[in-house]
Amino acid sequence: MVVLNIAVIGSDDLAKSIAKAADQRDVHTYVHKENGPDGARILSLIRPAKYPERLPPFLNALSTSQAGIVEVTAVDANLGEVLVAFASAGITRGLAVINPPEGQWVDETQVKMLFDQAGLADWTFEANDGVHLRERMYALMDEIQAVLEANANAPLVLPVDQHFNVKGIGLVAIGYVQSGRVKVHDEVLLLPADGTGNAKSLQVMDDDVEVASAGDRVGLALRNAKEDHLTGSTIIVHPPVEDKRANVSIPLAVEQHTRSTVTLRTSPFQKRVLAPGDVVHASVDLQFVVGRVASVDADRLVVDWDQPLFIRKEQPPSVLIAQLDSKPRIMGSAVMTASNA
Repeated sequence: MVVLNIAVIGSDDLAKSIAKAADQRDVHTYVHKENGPDGARILSLIRPAKYPERLPPFLNALSTSQAGIVEVTAVDANLGEVLVAFASAGITRGLAVINPPEGQWVDETQVKMLFDQAGLADWTFEANDGVHLRERMYALMDEIQAVLEANANAPLVLPVDQHFNVKGIGLVAIGYVQSGRVKVHDEVLLLPADGTGNAKSLQVMDDDVEVASAGDRVGLALRNAKEDHLTGSTIIVHPPVEDKRANVSIPLAVEQHTRSTVTLRTSPFQKRVLAPGDVVHASVDLQFVVGRVASVDADRLVVDWDQPLFIRKEQPPSVLIAQLDSKPRIMGSAVMTASNA
């Protein structure tokens, strides 16, 4: 089974024309499944329904997606923020649909120029037709197949966004597998608590499975794990392995940051310059962590985080830096080095 997660900024009607509605909370999801010779191919649309009022669900959608769809209804500040957010998240492949309200008009040439300026020159403009958009997304899935496979073969990183106890099953953690795979009976480590547990069972799209891979939203039933080791910011990884007899050494998949040296690539439409004392947020792998700028040297910042921030060691994704009182709220993307005290 191959899953392509797609962040969608647009209407419920547009999303429903492409895929079937599933979960409908702060972030609405829509799923379309096709069976091919190599197994199921799934498009999973992730639509932050309360954007632009709430920024974190949009950033979470970006952090778990490999492609995007933007429905352009007007040329305004919200569109600018959406474009720089996709670009800063490294989502360079996607589809744009121009669909102004009845009686209004949007200049397609102007919109294309904005996409180019934001760094989204490879996005394509498509007709407002659900079947056509679905076909284009499957074509895009084929184009980035190697990227999806490489992500599935990377070390496990599974951020938890929900957890609860289920009668007869026990403690269940739910989240998107950002990279790697988790299998039934795997030993896992719960960060930052350093708690341990075992994967008792796995569910993906209400089906019991033996393995969940990058892109899957999984329900992971845990054995021998403590509930107080799970929070809204827990990251599940495989524990490190050091077996000198077998000459095997597998390090922890993530690095913990409490203070970071941040090299910021400022977004194209951002005019604000950060200064010591400013409050910022980092968004990466479904984490949204607040920090305070300790010092600034040109485009290099030192930031102290209010809680641990975990960054993948292998092929780290783009880290979005946001400031909630800026316009746009996306400051840009960052490369981060831990400089913990």
